[in-house]
Amino acid sequence: MGKRVRLLIILLFCAAALAAGIGMGSVAVSPADVLRILGSRLFGLALPERLAGTQLSIVWTLRLPRALCAFLVGGALAASGTVMQSVLRNPLASSYTLGVSSGASLGAALVIVTGFTFPVLGFLTLPAFGFVFGLGTVVTVLLFASGIDRGFQNQTIILAGMVFSLFVNACLTMVSALNQGYLQQLMLWQMGSFSGKNWQQAGILAVVTVFGTFYLCCYARQMDMMTFGEEAAKTMGVDTERTKKRLIVAASLLTGTAVCFTGTIGFLDLVAPHAARKIFGPAHRYVLPVSVLMGGAFMVLADLAARTLLAPTELPVGAVTALFGAPFFAWIYFRKKG
Repeated sequence: MGKRVRLLIILLFCAAALAAGIGMGSVAVSPADVLRILGSRLFGLALPERLAGTQLSIVWTLRLPRALCAFLVGGALAASGTVMQSVLRNPLASSYTLGVSSGASLGAALVIVTGFTFPVLGFLTLPAFGFVFGLGTVVTVLLFASGIDRGFQNQTIILAGMVFSLFVNACLTMVSALNQGYLQQLMLWQMGSFSGKNWQQAGILAVVTVFGTFYLCCYARQMDMMTFGEEAAKTMGVDTERTKKRLIVAASLLTGTAVCFTGTIGFLDLVAPHAARKIFGPAHRYVLPVSVLMGGAFMVLADLAARTLLAPTELPVGAVTALFGAPFFAWIYFRKKG
């Protein structure tokens, strides 16, 4: 089966996942009706009277921005995971390894327990603080790793990330312990949710995910070389230290943006890149965009399961991804060990 056919199948899978995410729920909306609503809102086409009330509001105001946010977050996490696994040459590496989620969770927790709102940002105060703390943690890890190891070896980066992640998690535990009244809210945020997502948030995520993925794709050739080892990459003209820093910061930017809007959602950044490599091979000019598509589709389906499996109770989407991701994580570990 050629690459074009495989890509077409993946695009159809993405379309089917989005159709399911938008159409399924307590009120079912058929794909044809979803298209009619989209045509009415985007192109001014006539809309049947039966769709002009509740179904229009459900699709356009509630489900469509939520499904798009889920797709974009899944794509951002998948792109980040692809880069981290390639740059650090570790199939279990991710931005979470370097403390992005821990830092973002601490920033969000401080906003939640203090009730602080920055006048200019308004409701974006929480995601902004989460993003700044997450990215700040990664930058600190990189500075620390480069300071103690001039060669900037992958093992040093991973170990530094684990140390800082544990430290930040300890700070987060202290904040939670000293603010018992906010414990449930903090726990729910750390498990992730797409509830209440709107068009403004979808727009921000779209800009960051599209431009971030495009930037990473510009380094596809360097990542291909770095998978053979740093020495081999250097002989082929790659400035490995500078390239690693740029790619890690860019990948952390994608993860930090995703985490600060939805909370911590793990494992998808491990699953999607491996699935993409299994289908398209190791070349990053294929793996990166395909990982984004597959990660987005998987996240939409995970969110659909989170809000429908135990309806009307909504599960944290991070719990759903962990149910499928944890066995996959174990399989990768023991497969590598074997």
